[in-house]
Amino acid sequence: MIRITWDKGFKRIYKKKIQNNEELKKRFWTAIKLFSKNPFSPQLRTHKLTGKLEGLWSFSITFDYRAIFKFLDEDEILLIDIGTHDEVY
Repeated sequence: MIRITWDKGFKRIYKKKIQNNEELKKRFWTAIKLFSKNPFSPQLRTHKLTGKLEGLWSFSITFDYRAIFKFLDEDEILLIDIGTHDEVY
């Protein structure tokens, strides 16, 4: 199982964008549970990023919402950003 850590910026963004939106909050936690069991589940569409975000990865929360993260080691990740496709890329 993957251990998930949130950086300070991610916590702030979560409170602002996700915490008060019940549907998005539900989808976020569903994706996190799935991610912690299998970060490369096809449902999450996990992929490496390129360009200015090289070295980071992304997985889908909804059709438009993405979570950006970094592997700290093989069983721990750091959540960095969350938002719509246009906001995080």
